[in-house]
This record gives sequence, structure tokens and C-alpha cells, in this order.
Amino acid sequence: MSENKGSTMLEVTLAFLLGGAVGAALGILFAPAAGKETREKIKDTAEKVRDTVIDTYGTVLDKSKEGIGKMKDFIEEKKERVRSAYKGSETGV
Repeated sequence: MSENKGSTMLEVTLAFLLGGAVGAALGILFAPAAGKETREKIKDTAEKVRDTVIDTYGTVLDKSKEGIGKMKDFIEEKKERVRSAYKGSETGV
């Protein structure tokens, strides 16, 4: 259940960041400024969004690897328990 909360929190964070980026871009586009100045602002905002996406991607990748590792450990543990139970039933213990 805690894994679901992590996913939900990540989704909320991504939605928040995306909403902020879209809001910033719209604010820049509709603010009165010279063309060159507006292009600079758009470039700066795009770079910030890119950096945020890269950071978030890294976080998601790390969390995914962590989850996969936990799942592998869980499966291995269950596999060993099944083997032990099977061997015990073969020997009649």
C-alpha cells in the first residue's frame, strides 16, 4: 500500500511541475515585452523545464530500480519457502 502512495505522490509532483511550467510559459508569452526579450525568457524557461524533467526522470528511474530490487528479493524469498516446503513433503517431514 505504501508503494501506491509513492506513485501517487510522484504523479502529483509531476502534475504540479508540469502545471507550473505551462503557467510560466503562458505568462511569458502574454506579458508585454520585446521579441528578443521574450525569446530569452522562453529559452530560460525551457532550460529550467528540461532540467526539472531530467531530475524527475532520474528520481523515477531510481525508484523503479529500487522497487524492482525489492520485488526480486520478495520473489526469491517465496521461491525458497516453496522449495523448502516441497522438499519437506518429499521426505515426509
